[in-house]
Amino acid sequence: MKKILVASDHAGFALKEKVTHYLQQQKEYTVKDLGPYSQERCDYPRFAYALADAVSRKKASRGILICKSGIGNSIVANRVPGVRAALCYNVLAAQLSREHNDSNVLVLGSAFVKPARVGRIIKVWLETEFQGGRHRRRLNQIKGIERQIRSGAR
Repeated sequence: MKKILVASDHAGFALKEKVTHYLQQQKEYTVKDLGPYSQERCDYPRFAYALADAVSRKKASRGILICKSGIGNSIVANRVPGVRAALCYNVLAAQLSREHNDSNVLVLGSAFVKPARVGRIIKVWLETEFQGGRHRRRLNQIKGIERQIRSGAR
């Protein structure tokens, strides 16, 4: 069973609740909600980092982050080595993020993703396989960049 993490900020809370409910209905996934647990105003970086760090450390197979635009969560998550967070507002972007980039964190903007479509976006993102091939070469280049940054050899 694959473990999926979800987190948001206050602006993404309502959509996170729908996402969590959708995932809990899928038999092949276990879901862990990293918060927040209310719509009380909060700062997204701590939630985005907690999720990205857990995915990076392989404590979950994938994660889903939600904030108003998705941009802030994308910025935070993509700072964590090994995380490939993809901001997706539609099904095609979700599909391509998996096929070409092997994304392991899906980022959704609650201002742009309609709740009625979120299940389809997630389904495609979870079920689409990485194509490999020329895309593998590019992912290896990204991993090389991460190693350079960690070693201070920039």
